[in-house]
This record gives sequence, structure tokens and C-alpha cells, in this order.
Amino acid sequence: MFELTNQTAVVTGSGSIRGIGRTIAMTLAKQGAAVVVADLDMNGVQDTVRAIQAAGGEALGVELNVTSEDSVKAMMNKVMEVYGRIDILVNNAGISQKVTVEEMSLADMSRVFNVNMFGLFLCSQAVLEPMRKQKYGRIISLSSVSAKRGGGVFGGAHYSASKAAVLGFSKNLAREVASDGITVNCVAPGLVNTDIWKSMEASAAEAVIAGIPAGRPGETEEIAAAIAFLASKEAAYITGEEIDINGGSHMD
Repeated sequence: MFELTNQTAVVTGSGSIRGIGRTIAMTLAKQGAAVVVADLDMNGVQDTVRAIQAAGGEALGVELNVTSEDSVKAMMNKVMEVYGRIDILVNNAGISQKVTVEEMSLADMSRVFNVNMFGLFLCSQAVLEPMRKQKYGRIISLSSVSAKRGGGVFGGAHYSASKAAVLGFSKNLAREVASDGITVNCVAPGLVNTDIWKSMEASAAEAVIAGIPAGRPGETEEIAAAIAFLASKEAAYITGEEIDINGGSHMD
């Protein structure tokens, strides 16, 4: 089940070791997809590509600035040139900033929205034409528990707002493209065991864990597994939804 053989997947923000993008890329490759590793950090991109290839998978590294329409178009042209199709888009690229509303500048707000929402828009828009032509596609975007509970551990109000926008945008897009065999869904992770989490002071980390019924952070593999399911043919009747992955820190 959940096999992705002969499919092409683009994972944005999958070059960094600090987040979950690399694990997502490697998981989709393990399921048989040819994975396009797309990120600004080309050293990280190549590291991810090598890791996938070392595990026997197929991968292509592409430099991508999600906030640039030209960069997004160039990435898509490269994918179509090499693979001739795109079946899966994972909008993983994102940034955060821990700052209060009082301290926040308009530039801060713009920077976070440019990556987390406008970049997601550009990438999603770019894959629609090939997905419509092939009457098949999976668009999966990373939201956050912060979007649903009004704040989290690391981000400010601009982060929460941008991730809430991801949910609304995805639901609307899901309605627009469902008749073409394209599903649009989100995952909303809570605290995840990444380098960002590990950099927290012990007292702060303990306070966060105290608010999670499961008593631990999630693992990147657990987020990636949910994405692999949503990317599969078995998830064809799920669209416009979000999967909360937070150990019980937020339930609705």
C-alpha cells in the first residue's frame, strides 16, 4: 500500500537538516517516487540527494526560491524536462520567528507570509497545469498546530496567521481542482523532534512537554508517514482536510 512507483514528487525546503523536509523527501523516495529536492541551500540539496541515492532511490536536486515566480517556473521547467510529469507537491518550505506582536515589524510580517503563504501559492499554482492534463495530482501543505490553537512554541502571530492562511487556501483550492483528480490536503504538526527543538533550554523544553498528553515530541518520520499516505492513490477520496499530528496538544 501507499506505493508511489513511477510518480514524481517535488518537496520544497527539503535541503535543510533542521526541519522535516529531508525526512519527507527520503520517505517518498522509499515508497518509490522520483523526488525533486528543492531548496535555496544547494549544499543541503545535494546532501539530501546523496542520501536518497545511497538508499537506492531516485532524486534530482533543484535550487528554488519559493518567493520568486521566476525561480518557481524554472524549477517546474526542469522537472518537466527530466521527468515529463509531476504527481505530488509537498509545500514544506517555511520560516518562523519568535517575536511578540508589539515587537513585530511590517517587514517581519511580510517576510514570513512571503515564504509560508505566497511561496506556497506560487508552487501550487505552478503544478496545476500538468496535474490537470494528467487528471491526477496530490498537493500536500505543511500547516501547524499554531494555526489552530493561536500560537505555539517557536513562532509569533505572523507565523500562526500564515499557517492558518495555508488551511483556508488549501480548502478553497481543493474545491477548484477535485474534478480533475487532484486532491489538496494539509498536515498540521505540533512539536517535532528537530534541531530547532533540541536547541531549546531544558526548562523551556520541559514546560512544552508538560502540555503534550503523549509526553514527547513527534518524530519527523511520523509526519512524513502521514504525508506519504496523503500522497498515495489510497487517499483519493480525501481532500480539503488537515491531519493534526501533535500528540494530543490540540484536539478538535
